[in-house]
Amino acid sequence: MTDKYHAIKALCPEAKFGVRNNEVIWIDEKIKQPTEEQVNDKIAELQAAYEAKQYQRDRSISYPSLQDQLDMLYWDRKNGTKTWEESIDKVKADNPKPE
Repeated sequence: MTDKYHAIKALCPEAKFGVRNNEVIWIDEKIKQPTEEQVNDKIAELQAAYEAKQYQRDRSISYPSLQDQLDMLYWDRKNGTKTWEESIDKVKADNPKPE
């Protein structure tokens, strides 16, 4: 989820400000404060970008640990199997990248 603070930080990365109870406290006199519309547009943009990468978050918790993957690779090489490849393919199939 994206909030006002992160939206303003994305719009004005060098600005000095705070957000309390959803109210912006603008401290920086050198940088112009973005309008409420600009902030809301940025919130929507950041939220859409976050949601578009949900599959990545789902995959990251579905992959076997690196230790388990290395073990699979070792035994695949020793036994001529494809356990690791099949495991990774399943995670990708269960959590497809959006078109």
